[in-house]
Amino acid sequence: MSGTRAAIVTGGSRGIGRGIVVALAGAGYDVVVNYARNADAAREVGKEVEALGRRAHLVQADVSRAADRQRLVDETVSAFGRIDLLVNNAGVAPDVRADILEAGEESFDRLVGINLKGPYFLTQLAARAMIDQIDRGVLTAPKIVTISSMSAYTASVNRGDYCVAKAGLAMSTQLYAARLAEHGINVYEIRPGIIETDMTGPVKAKYDDLIFNQGLTPIRRWGKPDDVGKAVVAVATDLLPFSTGQVIDVDGGFHLRTL
Repeated sequence: MSGTRAAIVTGGSRGIGRGIVVALAGAGYDVVVNYARNADAAREVGKEVEALGRRAHLVQADVSRAADRQRLVDETVSAFGRIDLLVNNAGVAPDVRADILEAGEESFDRLVGINLKGPYFLTQLAARAMIDQIDRGVLTAPKIVTISSMSAYTASVNRGDYCVAKAGLAMSTQLYAARLAEHGINVYEIRPGIIETDMTGPVKAKYDDLIFNQGLTPIRRWGKPDDVGKAVVAVATDLLPFSTGQVIDVDGGFHLRTL
């Protein structure tokens, strides 16, 4: 069995997830690239991993489904023999941006199932596997990272379901950090701001104006998936060993309150 560290990245085929996968491969990780539907995109990012000299294993799984979550963990252990890092990244935007006085339950249930319930219970499964592997001497100091959003604390009344899910992820990080510290598993929340991806493409003009003309962020540029990837690598390469439950803002300074 290889001693190379192995990571799971959910939603790893596109956008922020792809940036994380490539960054981890560059840092020496083998990576399980989880995707929901876009197999072609997953294969492309898998080739990028292999071009960096690391192994990629592609797993189609819908994190909102219990059986798929279990299969994702089982396939990771089968492929690489270990789970050193879980990155909960998979997420979706609302079906429709609707005022919270009008929004329906179907969209809410879908979004919360993928964005909150999925990572909550995937973390549970991965943590159990990590504890078992620690006890057997397979690995030391595994880590769990959840990618949330500035929407965890920023109220957008036309996408309340998204904000509620991200706020839930923030508490999930605190809970698992408190529970897993005794096992030597540190847990982190990385909170991106406005990142240039397919999800933000439809609102590009709006955010261009807010960033470049109105100073929404002190650092006046769009974030890139690689910005988030670098933050994950900092955690993955043991640069924050005395931190757990930590929120790492990758948002150009959006979180600052200035006068």
